[in-house]
Amino acid sequence: MAEVMAVPRFERFFRTAAGLDVDKEDLRRYSDFVNQKLYDLLVIGQAHAKANVRDIVETWDLPITKGLQESIHRFRDLDEDIELKPILEQLPALPPLDLSIGEEVREQLPEIVGGLSLALARTFTILDPGLKNPSTEQWERVIRVFELLL
Repeated sequence: MAEVMAVPRFERFFRTAAGLDVDKEDLRRYSDFVNQKLYDLLVIGQAHAKANVRDIVETWDLPITKGLQESIHRFRDLDEDIELKPILEQLPALPPLDLSIGEEVREQLPEIVGGLSLALARTFTILDPGLKNPSTEQWERVIRVFELLL
């Protein structure tokens, strides 16, 4: 995700979404965060599919909260200018699961990641309204919030 060509778009995304200045080290943290949260969502989706005796994870299996859904919608609006979605479509290989992931889920993953990204960026400024350049400690705090909720 942190291809050299994509770095300026991610920097612009964080600036536009939350007024944050991020660097390449932040983008590594971001990539780790997104990969972990996407895996967490898919694992829960897999559990829901198994509980309903299905062998394919469908969109309704994913634990998309109201807040995350709203972030996905806001990401769509924001992304019209930034055009980050094409980069997010090049997601790294999805983690191995016991079940298959439905085609509709695969198509929605870039927007889900976009919604997670927007929620992440805005969480920084909720915890510290004057923040401009997140430190390692601030990244750890924000990620701990997401660990509690997702």
